[in-house]
Amino acid sequence: MKQPHTHASHPAILKRLRKASGHLSSTMDMLEQGRTCLDVAQQLQAVEKAIQQAKKALIQSHLDHCLEDLVGPLGVGQRHSLDEFREITRYL
Repeated sequence: MKQPHTHASHPAILKRLRKASGHLSSTMDMLEQGRTCLDVAQQLQAVEKAIQQAKKALIQSHLDHCLEDLVGPLGVGQRHSLDEFREITRYL
């Protein structure tokens, strides 16, 4: 049986996903209530943004913990490359 794979960042990611879930639930309610397309589109944008932020946080957490654990201690030049890689992933 696999051991749980958790990071300190997971509670914050779960919070973002719960926020997205709430936005999605609100969006479905809005459609059922016959709200305007503009209102629904704005709410869908909030859903997308919350999920995107959760995804970015998960990727950054993975880089901070899993990738560095895998490659082990790095020299100054290698550290700079890994830090640069982390930085560029913010544009995903």
